[in-house]
Amino acid sequence: MDATEIPALPFVDEHTTTVEANADAVWRDLTARMDGARGFRVAVSTPGRELALVGHHPFSRYALIFHLDETEQGHTHLRAETRASFPGPAGAVYRRLVIGTGAHALVVRHMLTKVRKNAA
Repeated sequence: MDATEIPALPFVDEHTTTVEANADAVWRDLTARMDGARGFRVAVSTPGRELALVGHHPFSRYALIFHLDETEQGHTHLRAETRASFPGPAGAVYRRLVIGTGAHALVVRHMLTKVRKNAA
């Protein structure tokens, strides 16, 4: 999967935080944290603006897109957008386990909290 295929994936969710640091500081922490993340590869890397990671396995095709928007105060709004498809009956079960239980949201919010604390 590459960047051109991301928009075709169904929207799953989005989580947002505001980091009391500029976009460059947030970018450094985010990319260090996501470097070598298992199951993902970089599809888009626009320093200080957007990082899109994609991946797939038998139960899902997915993308995790980070958007960084710097405010006038020098802070950064960091958004984590998830898009994914879950093909077939096994994919439906996997979606219930990962998305339906709230596990995915918990992991993403935890990641955003770590970036917010470390980059500030």
